[in-house]
Amino acid sequence: MSLLEVRGLRVTFGGRTAAVRGASLSVEKGETHCLVGESGCGKSVTALAVMNLLARGARREAEALSFAGQDLRHLSDREMSRLRGDRMAMIFQEPMTSLNPAYTIGSQMTEVLRRHRGAPRARAAERAAELLARVGITAPGMRLGQYPHQLSGGLRQRVMIAMALMCDPELLVADEPTTALDVTVQAQILRLLAGLQRDLGLGILLITHDLGIVARVADRVSVMYAGEVVESAPTAQLFAAPRHPYTRGLLRCVPVPGKVRRDEPLGSIPGVVPRIPPGFRGCAFRDRCPHAAPACAEAVPRQEAGPGHEFLCTLPPDWALRERAA
Repeated sequence: MSLLEVRGLRVTFGGRTAAVRGASLSVEKGETHCLVGESGCGKSVTALAVMNLLARGARREAEALSFAGQDLRHLSDREMSRLRGDRMAMIFQEPMTSLNPAYTIGSQMTEVLRRHRGAPRARAAERAAELLARVGITAPGMRLGQYPHQLSGGLRQRVMIAMALMCDPELLVADEPTTALDVTVQAQILRLLAGLQRDLGLGILLITHDLGIVARVADRVSVMYAGEVVESAPTAQLFAAPRHPYTRGLLRCVPVPGKVRRDEPLGSIPGVVPRIPPGFRGCAFRDRCPHAAPACAEAVPRQEAGPGHEFLCTLPPDWALRERAA
């Protein structure tokens, strides 16, 4: 049984936009599963749907949506709030807008443990200081009395990670946790998450658009486009033999040291991610795909390219290998 199981997830806004269309993925205990794709493809909406934090007017449906065997689809708001921050936790993309500027770091962190575990104030403060030290923040006792605006972006992100760990969650959903951070801090945050996962056995759903991050930390990858998971595979297999044209396009956009000349243009995928209305049929990538055919406007089959490797396309599983050989 997977720690997190998502099957056939659909999210629509106002009945006009299908932000997520039948997405499926799973996260095992101790696994890092990366959800990757361009901005606007539905990654963050998928995470918010899992945590039941969608905005008003959004409609969520799923064939299966479970955490540790517990069905999340029919939980009340009160029941879901008991899970959030306790056994399931989320790190948001921008810590400055996630932390309340009117409260100190300490008051926001201790609230988590006091609410979910009924811990006394002194024990909650001790736990908060312990976790701030664990995520690499010096003088944690002093930091508890500071406000978010007094911390740098990297420190605020570390605070968010420490806050998410206050109740020792089993699942951590991280929505682009290194966005807007410089590369040195990015590397520190990723090493921190990897170390915490190793020590605590966390299952991590990591949302990103950076394939370099995916290559470094992911055990498994799901590639998302226009609300659909178009390819899913173990990381090494996906990078070695991508099957969906969109995945191949993403990988061509990554400059490879020693192979891409300095004066050559970087790879790109023409066009933009379309807004998909409910009832859309066919492959959403067909207008940007060099291999598009009339059949792409019809139902697109989900195929297997190997153990645990699935992709959504009308092309046969061996097309990429034949193209490489040619």
